[in-house]
Amino acid sequence: MFVAKVTGAVVSTQKVDSLTGYKLLVVEPYRLDPNTRQSLMTTGRTFIAVDMLGAGEGEYVLLTQGSSARLTPETKELPIDAVVVGIVDSVHIDQCCVFDRESNSRT
Repeated sequence: MFVAKVTGAVVSTQKVDSLTGYKLLVVEPYRLDPNTRQSLMTTGRTFIAVDMLGAGEGEYVLLTQGSSARLTPETKELPIDAVVVGIVDSVHIDQCCVFDRESNSRT
C-alpha cells in the first residue's frame, strides 16, 4: 500500500462489462523527500486506479496495487491492478506532519 495523489481521471465509454460504473483515476505515487524528511514528493510515475471511495482530483489517497487490489469484496471479480482503498487525512513522519488534508499542505 502506498500514498498517491489524484491528478486526473480517465473516461472510457467502451470497456469490459465488469468495469461499467466504476470511476477510473489517474494517480501519481508520492514518497517521503529523502533529503528533508519533512515533505512528500512525487515518484514521477502514474497509474490508473479504480476509485471505490469517491476521491477527487488533488486529494491524496491510499493505493493498493497488484493482486492485493482484488482482495476487497468490491474488487474480487474485477480485472484491475490498482484500487483506491483510503483517502488520506494526514501523514506524520518522525513526529512531523508532512501532509494535512485540512490545510492541503505540509505543516
